[in-house]
Amino acid sequence: MITRLECARCARAHPTDRLQNLCACGGPLLARYDLAALAEQWRPEDLVVRRRNLWRYREVLPVARDEEPLTLGEGGTPLLPSRRVGPSLGLDQLLLKDETLNPTGSFKARGLAVAIHRAGALGAERIVLPSAGNAGSAAAAYAAAAGLPCSVVVPSGTPAPIVAETRAYGATVEFVDGSIADAGRRVRDLCAEGGGFDVSTLREPYRVEGKKTMGYELAEDLGWTLPDAIVYPTGGGTGLIGVWKAFEELEALGWIGTERPKMIAVQAVGCAPIVHAFDAGLEKAEPIADPRTVASGLRVPSAIGDFLILDILRGSGGTAIAVTDEELLDGARRLAREEGILAGPEAGAVVAALPDLLERGIVARDDRVVLFVTGHGLKYPAIMEPG
Repeated sequence: MITRLECARCARAHPTDRLQNLCACGGPLLARYDLAALAEQWRPEDLVVRRRNLWRYREVLPVARDEEPLTLGEGGTPLLPSRRVGPSLGLDQLLLKDETLNPTGSFKARGLAVAIHRAGALGAERIVLPSAGNAGSAAAAYAAAAGLPCSVVVPSGTPAPIVAETRAYGATVEFVDGSIADAGRRVRDLCAEGGGFDVSTLREPYRVEGKKTMGYELAEDLGWTLPDAIVYPTGGGTGLIGVWKAFEELEALGWIGTERPKMIAVQAVGCAPIVHAFDAGLEKAEPIADPRTVASGLRVPSAIGDFLILDILRGSGGTAIAVTDEELLDGARRLAREEGILAGPEAGAVVAALPDLLERGIVARDDRVVLFVTGHGLKYPAIMEPG
């Protein structure tokens, strides 16, 4: 069970029995558990009889022993060997973590399931968040399941199928000009006016807890080992941070060793704050003034967890890389035509990054490499247009 919340910036402890957003210093809060005690009583073999969803790891999730978790069947997604993309590049151990099979068609279901479960348990009366797309529809679905009203603020230009999906779950959708940063400012105004609880990326502690289960699943599927490299499409970066957090917890539990994969963040050329900061050796990323990319999930001009992302990339020996919109759309179409997975442009970005990663020697041809396929392509009409 969760023992405390800890600021990722100043390490100040915070209680877990109330709704929380950021630390007073502005840092995001991370959930901490008594892993030493858990290591004495929880074993990998305990998972064998459990249902294959993210709540199989409930000992390291913010849910009480006697509490029924909020679920629509999220998690338990397949880790698939690449049939053609990998072999065409000389990568015989390329694996695809297919998150399109989550409820609402994306990895966002993981984070919002846990965040909204916890928000409801702590007394939230309305869920509010900014979204570039998939987070909004996932929040709307889980809020509906929890019986909570939901308001989503999205930038103009958010793909119409995602907006329609969000409304279908009963959420209200408000448009703002600009980017998700502008939507975030509007959400904070709404919350200040008493309009609900903000579940923005890393502005509450529990979305990252849902996302970290991707790391637990990955290690379990690989027999409690880790790959050589993970290539991850990075907007706000909650998933990347969560996966790394999972590895730290698994080591503390004694389920894996000290080995870590190279963590590789992929962004779009038109919105690459992490890439620019990584290349410049900065500890924080400068916001992008005019973010432009067809990949809505990558159109994030600044990330509140930028310092965490950069630390992870450097500490793992990884890197950050940007691809063009043309390249990422082509990558998504390759996944459809060569692997049978219809994915969004964010997943296309990780496919598009592979040739450059191989050329630069960051990934070797005999490495075991995992690509995260984060969302379904049916929400993006551009994917279905001839390339």
